[in-house]
Formats: sequence, C-alpha cells, structure tokens
Amino acid sequence: MHALEKEKMPRLSLGEERNMVTQLVIFNLTAFIFLLFTLVIYKMEIGKDGEAIFYKNIMNWLRLPADPAKLMVRPWTILTSLVTHIEVWQIFTNMVWLWCFGTFLQHIAGHQRILPIYLFGGLTGNLFYILGVQAIPALHALLPTGAIMGASPSIMAMAAGATLISPRYRIFPLLAGGIPLWIITLVYVGLSVATSVTSLSGIAYLIQITGGGLAGLLFMYSWRKGRDWGAGFNRLLFKLTHVFHPAAQRINPDDPKSIAQSIPAAGENQPFRRVGQVPEQRLNEILDKINEMGLDSLSPEERETLLRASKSSK
Repeated sequence: MHALEKEKMPRLSLGEERNMVTQLVIFNLTAFIFLLFTLVIYKMEIGKDGEAIFYKNIMNWLRLPADPAKLMVRPWTILTSLVTHIEVWQIFTNMVWLWCFGTFLQHIAGHQRILPIYLFGGLTGNLFYILGVQAIPALHALLPTGAIMGASPSIMAMAAGATLISPRYRIFPLLAGGIPLWIITLVYVGLSVATSVTSLSGIAYLIQITGGGLAGLLFMYSWRKGRDWGAGFNRLLFKLTHVFHPAAQRINPDDPKSIAQSIPAAGENQPFRRVGQVPEQRLNEILDKINEMGLDSLSPEERETLLRASKSSK
C-alpha cells in the first residue's frame, strides 16, 4: 500500500527541499548558462570557427550520439543529454513545460516521484532514440553526425504519468470551471508532433519522446497499483545526500519504514494494540509533522501509527 501524497501547490523557491521541480529547473538553467558562457568565450577567443570547435570539444561529449559505437566511448551522454541545452528557445520551452507538468505531478503524487520519473523517462526515451535510428533505414543515414539533447523525453514522461493518474485535474478553476490536464497534455503532444514531422531528425525526436511517454505511463501505473519503482532510488539518494549529517537528520521523513526502524519496539505488556491499515490522510499528517518538527515531536499514539503503517506496507 502506498499513500497518495497530495501536497499544496509548491512555490517556485530556491531552497524548498520538497520542491524537486524547482531544483530540476534550476539545475537545467545553470547547465545552460554555463554552456552558453563557454560558447561565447570560444567565439571571442577563436573567432568564426569558435562555434564549430565548441561543439567538437564540448557538446559532442554531452549530447547523446545515435551511433552505438560512439555511445560506448562516451556512455555518460545517456544521462548528460537530459540536462544539456544550448539554444535559448529550446531551454525556454522545455523549462516551461517541465515546470508545468512537473508541478502537476508533484501536486498529485508527491515530490518523491519527480526525479525518478525524470531519469526513467529520459533514459527510456534515449534508448528508443538509438534503437529507432538503427531500425529505420532513412534514419540510419544520420549515424555519422546524429546526436540529440534536451529534457523532452523526461518531460513527456511527466506529462503522460500525471495525465494517467489524474486526467481531469484542473487548473484555473475560475475560468469556466478550469482546464483539464488531459487537454494541456494534448496541446503539448500536438505541438511536439507539428514541429517535428518535417525532418528526419524530427522523426527521431518523436521516437525519443514516445519512449519517454511510455515510460511515464508504466511508472505511474505501477505506482498507482502500489509498486513504487523509484522507492529504492529515493532511499539511496537520501542516504548519499545525508551521509555527513547528524544521526537524527539521517531519518528520511518521506519513508515510513525508515522512521519506523528508528522507533524503539513497543513493550510486550501493552494493554491493547491497534490493528488495521492507517488512513492515508493520517499518515501524511504525521510525515509532515516529522518534516517540520522532527521525530522527537511525535506522541506515543503517532509512533504506534507509523509502526502499523510500516508493517501494512510490507
């Protein structure tokens, strides 16, 4: 069993630890600014050939190549391509859509889903891109120079996943009752198709975002059934980012099992013990309290509730 971690609509703030969408947007923008600044330096120092040399020395080691042989030489590009942008229009549109669908998904399913689905959708989309280029003869001709970059497959995964679990989720409710999420997703897909069908590289891009969309559907369908594919990744990430923190801060407030392990076992001579599943709303309230005030702020009844939630989720 999993809790449906609905949250308040997050603010676009720099220090919000639970707002993973904001952190992804900031990371992508930071990488873009760094690459753009480097490109300007190349042009100033080298002249008219600066841009070509910049792409050869820098971008070729960040973009995802369509040739599997090149990918074997630079395997990290299957990840770095997901946060690599160099064109202003590309970074602008991708970040707008990332913030849009990421915010919807974060509000519907919780911030814990954001980074896992971003990576899972992006990696799957990149694999679809490579396989598609290999399988379609017309695209195979792109092998000597074919490469791709950008967060589009990850964004499509978020769009598909959020639409799957809550297609009628509405924004701007004062505007004729609001705009359903499925309409916004349809607009995004339509724009992606319309701007890509005119070239072979665009067809390869469509294959990539199709892979991302399918990954998002599978990820959120599994989550809705109670199987969180990103749980292990989130636990590992939390441990890595809190390895030098005090012991009290190494308890993940978003993981009931982690919290339950830190609570001393109840005595054998208790007069009674509540059984049964924990209401989702009650569990979310306790997790929020831990996040804001710490584990020591819990009452004995709340500690017992967390223990029951941990056991019922096994």
